[in-house]
Formats: sequence, C-alpha cells, structure tokens
Amino acid sequence: MNAEKLAIPDVVLMTPKVFGDERGFFMETFRQELFNEHCGDQQFVQDNHSRSEQHILRGLHYQLKQPQGKLVRVIRGEVFDVAVDMRRHSDTYGKWVGAFLSEDNRQMLWVPPGFAHGFFVTSDQAEFVYKCTDYYAPGDEVSIRWDDETLSIGWPLSGCTPRVSDKDARGMAFIDAPGY
Repeated sequence: MNAEKLAIPDVVLMTPKVFGDERGFFMETFRQELFNEHCGDQQFVQDNHSRSEQHILRGLHYQLKQPQGKLVRVIRGEVFDVAVDMRRHSDTYGKWVGAFLSEDNRQMLWVPPGFAHGFFVTSDQAEFVYKCTDYYAPGDEVSIRWDDETLSIGWPLSGCTPRVSDKDARGMAFIDAPGY
C-alpha cells in the first residue's frame, strides 16, 4: 500500500498494490497496522455503501460532537472527493483538498475526524464505500454549502449544475459553520 500525504498532510491518498491477470485481480483494501502507520491509530465502527447517479453532489458534511474519520473508496465509476479542514487551530483551517477516486485507480482517501467531506459523481453512476470511526448521528450533522465562496472548491462540474439534496441546498456558509 502506497500512502501519499496531500496538501493538507493529515489527509492521505492510499493506493493499494493490485495483482491481476486475465482472470481478474486481487488487492488488499485495508490492513490495520499499515493504516495506523500512515494515518494514525483509529478504530472503525461502521461501514457504509452508497450509489449515486452522474452529477450528484453529496456534502459537505461533518458531525460536530461525534466527529467521524472516513476511509473512502469507489468500487464503481468515478467521483471527485473533497475534504475541508474544520479544525480552527490548524494551519490549514478552511483549506480543502480533492482527489479523483475511481474503480480504475482503486485509490482510497483518508479523511480524518475534524474535516467536512463531500463528493461529486463524474461518471454515469458511482458506488462509494467507506469506513467510519464513529457512528452516524443525524442530529449532530452539519452541512456546508458545496458552492461556498470562501472555500471556493474547484469542483469539476464541466458546465453542469450539480444535483443536491434539499438538506445540502440549505447548507450554511463556511464562515457561519461551527468548527472544532
């Protein structure tokens, strides 16, 4: 497993070793000791799987009292995945990083607790799976607008208007969002 720290060093892009031939492939998607070495000692308590159509944008979400770290990957299609630092005392507070995750590159992104997270589907459809370090608590969730001017995220929209949920359309501005 290759681990690359991104422009925000706590966010790590992981690329597994893939062994394949004409029959198919094999790859290890998670090994606790390697994860701890590159991302810190975390315990996962929940796995999630979602499917979304092209131009769906989910996020930017985080939980304030029960922050979730997420190890995310795409098993079908492609997404542009984004992490926003919500840690007020961090040198990278209010900064974002993004990466294309796809079934072809098989990369995973570690989004630590203390970050807002979102993704935009660039393929016809995408299936997204992720491990979480805390349980989902709907009453604790905060949503920041995907198109917040302060964050100025470079979503690869290619001229389209993304489809978002009602909750995400009502997301708050970054400057009004509570941080850690």
